[in-house]
Amino acid sequence: MRDLDPAALQALEAAAFRRLRQHLMQDRPDVQNIDMMNLAGFCRNCLGRWMHEAAVAAGVDLGKEEARTLFYGMPYDDWKAANQTAASESQKAAFSVAFQENVLKSP
Repeated sequence: MRDLDPAALQALEAAAFRRLRQHLMQDRPDVQNIDMMNLAGFCRNCLGRWMHEAAVAAGVDLGKEEARTLFYGMPYDDWKAANQTAASESQKAAFSVAFQENVLKSP
């Protein structure tokens, strides 16, 4: 693999993140967060939380809800009301396991 300048690599990673965000927020808002968590071990809320954690690590004053709003492009409750559906009992049960395995055990 070719070595990339750290700044170029960071720019590519940032572009990929922006494309992922566009895909999840604009192209596929129909994909439910609970299904993402159950299948992949992360969801849009995790991405917002990771933004918050990155801000804290970098010494940037950005609260958890502010980071989530930045990721969603609006307050989470507004996005949720417009795009999320009620979860089934089986989805909720799977989520309990996925949350335990992926969020509570995260570094």
